[in-house]
Amino acid sequence: MENILKVPYGTRDFLPLEAREKRIIENKLAELFLKWGYKEVVTPAVEYLDTLTIGGRFDESRMYKFTADENKTLALRHEMTIPIARLAASRFKESALPLKLSYISSVYRGGETQKGRQCEFYQAGVELIGENSAMADAETVALAVEGILASGIKKFQISLGEVDFIKGLFEQYNISENIAVKLQNAMIKHNLVSYENIIDGLDIAVEGKNILKEIPYLKGKSELLQKAYGVALNPKSRRALDRLFEMRELLKTYGAAEYIVFDLGLLRDMSYYTGMIFEAYTAGLGFPLCGGGRYDRLLSDFGRPLPATGFALGIERILLAKEREHSLSGDTSETVYVSYAEGKVKEAILKAKEMRAEGKCAELALKAEREEDAKEYADINGYKEYIYIL
Repeated sequence: MENILKVPYGTRDFLPLEAREKRIIENKLAELFLKWGYKEVVTPAVEYLDTLTIGGRFDESRMYKFTADENKTLALRHEMTIPIARLAASRFKESALPLKLSYISSVYRGGETQKGRQCEFYQAGVELIGENSAMADAETVALAVEGILASGIKKFQISLGEVDFIKGLFEQYNISENIAVKLQNAMIKHNLVSYENIIDGLDIAVEGKNILKEIPYLKGKSELLQKAYGVALNPKSRRALDRLFEMRELLKTYGAAEYIVFDLGLLRDMSYYTGMIFEAYTAGLGFPLCGGGRYDRLLSDFGRPLPATGFALGIERILLAKEREHSLSGDTSETVYVSYAEGKVKEAILKAKEMRAEGKCAELALKAEREEDAKEYADINGYKEYIYIL
C-alpha cells in the first residue's frame, strides 16, 4: 500500500498551480518559437536503443531500457536532439534548408539526484539544421535569450564560448588526445586543482603551461576576445575568436548583447560539440537554465551530413528559478467562482457561460449553497472573485 501512493524515484507530480505555471511557460515558448519560424515536431518517447546511442555519445547505463518489438532493445529518449536528427535524415529529406524545428517534450535520464535534475524532466528547444554561419549561431543564442525572458526570468546571464578555441590551444602545445580528454573532464567538472596538476605534468615550456592554466579564467565582455588573440597563436583558435567577434556584432543588433558574457573556458562534450557553445545561468541555481551549441557531426551518423545548432531550455529549472525569485505568476485576475441559491441553477449555468465567453476562468458550483459557503470556497481555492446568484 505504501508504494502505490508514491511516484518512482526522480519523478514528480505537478499540483494545479504548478501545472498551470508550467503550461503557461510552455505555451509562451511554443508561440515564440513559431514566430521565429521554428515548426514544432513531436517524436515518440520510445526509440530504438541503437538510434539513441548512435556515435557512442551518451552513457547507455543512464538510459531506461527494455526489450520489445521482436526482442529489439528500446529506450526512453534521454534528449531531443538525436530524435530530431533522425527526423531530419528520414522524414525531411526533400525539405528546403535550413530546417528549423522546435519541441516541448519530456526526456528521461537515470541517476539524476540534484535539485532541479529529475529522472523525468521537460525541455523546450529548437534545432537549426543545414546552415553553418555566425548568423545561424547568433539566431540560436538570441532566441534562447528571448525564450528565457518570455518564461518570466529577467535576471540571467549567457556564458558563450567556442570549443575550437580550446581545441586549437591543445593542438598548439601538442597535447595528446588522451590528456586532452582528461583536461576536458576536469574543466567540465570545474575541478581546477586536477586540471592544473595535469598541466604541471606536461612536457612543455613553462610559458605554455601558464597559458593553458589561464583558459578557465578567460571570462568577460568584448575586450576579453581581443586579449585572447594574444594567447591563441594557431589558426583554429583564431578562427573561433573571429566567429565570436562576428556573433557579438549580430547579438548587439538583436538587443541580446547585454545578457552575454564570453567564457572561453566553457566546455561541453568536445566529442559532440564542434563550435560555439553556451549556457544560461541565473542567481541562486547551481546549474544552467539552458544549454546548447553547434554540433556539425551528428547528422552524418544518420547518413545526411549537415551542420546544425540548437539549444534546450529546462522547464522545471525555469519554474525553480521563478519560485526562488518569488515570481510565479499565480495570476487569479481572470478567475471567478459562480454559485447559486436553490432554484437558480439555470441562471448560474448561463452566467458561467457568459464569463467563459469573456475569456475568464469560471468554475460553476455543482449544487446550491449558502452565499457564505460560496465565499469561503472561493477564498480557499484562490479565486479573485465570486458571483452568487439569488
